Amino acid sequence: MKQETSRGRGATMQIEGRFEHVERERFDDGWGTMDEELPPLKTTVTVEHAKSVLQHQKSPDIPFELSLNAYRGCEHGCIYCYARPSHAYLNLSPGLDFETKLFAKPDAAKLLRAELAKPFYRCSPIALGSNTDPYQPIEREWKITRQILEVLAECRHPVSIVTKSSLIERDLDVLTRLADDDLVQVFISVTTLDAELARKMEPRTATPSRRLQAIQTLNEAGVPCGVFVAPVIPFLTDAELEKLLETGYEHGARSAGYILLRLPYELKDLFKDWLATHYPLKAEHVMSRMREMRGGRENDPEFGSRFHGQGLFADLLAQRFNKACERMGINLENAALDTRQFVKPNLGGQGSLF
Repeated sequence: MKQETSRGRGATMQIEGRFEHVERERFDDGWGTMDEELPPLKTTVTVEHAKSVLQHQKSPDIPFELSLNAYRGCEHGCIYCYARPSHAYLNLSPGLDFETKLFAKPDAAKLLRAELAKPFYRCSPIALGSNTDPYQPIEREWKITRQILEVLAECRHPVSIVTKSSLIERDLDVLTRLADDDLVQVFISVTTLDAELARKMEPRTATPSRRLQAIQTLNEAGVPCGVFVAPVIPFLTDAELEKLLETGYEHGARSAGYILLRLPYELKDLFKDWLATHYPLKAEHVMSRMREMRGGRENDPEFGSRFHGQGLFADLLAQRFNKACERMGINLENAALDTRQFVKPNLGGQGSLF
């Protein structure tokens, strides 16, 4: 369902999820309502009563086994977010619903503590931010991510974090405790240095300059923080790759990564409509290059190629990234997080005797 662009939101359409059996469209009822400005969309948060919070990853091209997402949906509103299609499982739109109808797991820290205490739990670094941002705006009020970090610090459990938010600076006290024992690695995603492009593409994230400041703040405090160039979008952000790495390095980043734009399921239509709305002269160029880097398709779900693409232009992008990192000394020493210090939490009661 196409509608006017909502100020401060990323998606330009309220697309139906692939599991829905109805389609909706606006129509002229004769009262002039088509000419009326739509009211601003408000963010709503629904409590989700989860039974467990740790997700076990089996994908061979993902560098972690365990992940944890405190929230479903993300108010950052990044138009390119590969997690958008997950809202279809809730019979909600991967479009504007994804960034306005959010779900929070307030019992996440309690559930995590119980899972870590299980007799056969094997310690492996937990990834925060693998699906939705752990420091999206509602974290200021809910503080679920902070509670999770406090449990992990108490148990001396390793954790990796990916975020686009400077709110992570709030938790420096916990992060420095983890960093002192080599138990944390942070990546802050910086997609572009162009503030105007960022405002349209990722409207409720921290500005690019603010994210770079957060990288510097964390590194100066002793928390290892790298720069994550994700996603790289042909003809929109790909020309900035080296500059983004250089600027990240200047702010203390000594590790880096990148991912090529992914367009699974409904995201293809959402992104193409966003392109046509904001960058109509570049739209066909972007999608043509995407097909060249995705084996003729608009999305490639195959393990091994889905993150970085395939073909000549994908190979050139990888070479540019590797040469820039080599020139600056990025990614030369990436020590694994220490899993040997883990101590199971004490749940109290008789269970603590065994």
